Amino acid sequence: MFADVTPRHDPPRLLVVVAHPDDETYGCGSLLLHAASEGWETTVVCGTRGEAGEPAPGTDLAGRTLGEVRERELWEAAGVMGVARLALLDFTDSGMEGDAPAGSLCGVDAEAVTEAVRAVAADVDPDVVVSLDASDGHRDHTRVRDASVTVAAERGVAAYLQALPRSLMTRWAEHMAGVRPELEVYLRNADLGTPDEHVALVIDTSAHLDARERAIAVHASQTSPFEGLPPELRRDFLTREHLVRA
Repeated sequence: MFADVTPRHDPPRLLVVVAHPDDETYGCGSLLLHAASEGWETTVVCGTRGEAGEPAPGTDLAGRTLGEVRERELWEAAGVMGVARLALLDFTDSGMEGDAPAGSLCGVDAEAVTEAVRAVAADVDPDVVVSLDASDGHRDHTRVRDASVTVAAERGVAAYLQALPRSLMTRWAEHMAGVRPELEVYLRNADLGTPDEHVALVIDTSAHLDARERAIAVHASQTSPFEGLPPELRRDFLTREHLVRA
């Protein structure tokens, strides 16, 4: 699956590190499904319960907190994707802006996050570590990405970042400009996505589309970033994994 990696374990071990429930599915869902189908033992580390998110319109929390609902969705989606192990860290969601709350991913020292990821990695002993590339600008994604890359380097194992290629994001921008013309100037001038030539690995995951869609549906409290896309564009987002070597 990773052509330049010679796994040290049988079965080989993949560690995916994300910040919030749904990052594992929206970002790395097809990779997790593909890895499991190829016989890899997959572990997901999630930094928070996503407490600072906005529930999708019409969400009924049924007396539970949003964090409780999102945690349950995380566990269920992990089951759909064949994740062998799920580790939930004790940080809280920092939110998108303003002062990061005490105890949140960005409200603690960066070394505290790195140490938490380091502890899980020491137990899992992964052959490959994957995180999101944080190109969306969310500070929690950046904090978790940096911790993941640091830990992988310390352990001497390959680290990859899930990315969205510029060619695909250009098509998305063209669609969005048609749907929301007021965004056209911004979309036309924004540097969206990763330059295609920087993508080190592309994995065809089309065989896992149905399972990926089921995992996405589990995160009912969240609005999917793929909602409302034309079928062909949605499929292209969900059936190719693009990874940058970190």
